[in-house]
Amino acid sequence: MENRTLGQLTVSAQGLGCMGMSEFYTGAGDGQDVAAEAERTIQRALDLGVTFLDTADMYGPFTNEQLVGRAIAGRRDEVVLATKFGNERTPDGGMVGINGRPEYVRSACDASLQRLGVDVIDLYYQHRVDTSVPVEDTWGALRELVEAGKVRYTGISEAAPETIRRAHAVQPVTAVQTEYSLWSRDPEDDGVLATCAELGIGFVAYSPIGRGFLSGQIRSVEDLAPDDYRRNSPRFQGEAFTQNLELVDRVREIAEAKGVTATQLALAWVMAQSDRDGKPTIVPIPGTKRVAYLEENAAAADVRLTDDDLRRLDDVAPAGAAVGDRYADMSSVHR
Repeated sequence: MENRTLGQLTVSAQGLGCMGMSEFYTGAGDGQDVAAEAERTIQRALDLGVTFLDTADMYGPFTNEQLVGRAIAGRRDEVVLATKFGNERTPDGGMVGINGRPEYVRSACDASLQRLGVDVIDLYYQHRVDTSVPVEDTWGALRELVEAGKVRYTGISEAAPETIRRAHAVQPVTAVQTEYSLWSRDPEDDGVLATCAELGIGFVAYSPIGRGFLSGQIRSVEDLAPDDYRRNSPRFQGEAFTQNLELVDRVREIAEAKGVTATQLALAWVMAQSDRDGKPTIVPIPGTKRVAYLEENAAAADVRLTDDDLRRLDDVAPAGAAVGDRYADMSSVHR
């Protein structure tokens, strides 16, 4: 796996999103010890050079950081470790709200360090923007964490261009994390990618396979477990689901002609956007808890897309092609 540089931070050109190992994508139903398989997946990722791991305190809640910490024990020097704060939850899973208060930033960081079993977090993100707290106050606390040696670099997730600029003026933003894929191309039009490129900030693309939809393996909402959170996503419901399947099928046809899976094509497309047409350096972080899917994802790094391939994908999956909002409640994103 090659490396790419986000701001001043060098990471593997593809990362691993760990969220689904603990929550949200559930109901595997195959009798496996999911946590043990997830740990094996993380360790296999490191073997393959996929060393950029992404978690957050809210995943689980709290248990995902513990899982990642167990998996990297003894291999800390191989890992670029990213986690997040800001979506405050209770131990029983309840949602408290978005919290960007400086005292919370400091306490959340200490708690994450303990759960992860590490002395420093390589990349610490503000997970969502708290509009009740000036972003300068939140980022002043992050700057203090960097100065204290608890955090190496800082990032922000789902933030609007002006918010990114304000944060960057207080403490350098190393990476902006936002959903980006063939069916979520909003950052191309809303100024986020352009802002990152202008300021020398890297971009981390979460859900680069469209929450699994672009794999082509989800043909009906019944393919999702009853407790899978995607059932509540507007894109997975009713007529929107039907129309989005047409987009997926067009992508799959191109993938089959190229001799790769639809998943690999979707990932290769995101990776090919890096430093292209005025965009910043881009690193996707596909999520999985299965070794087999991890290996399929990692192989996408070897897929080379021609200019003709990219034009065909732009034709079948232009910006705005997906039907439905990304979340049932969009109020907490792009602030």
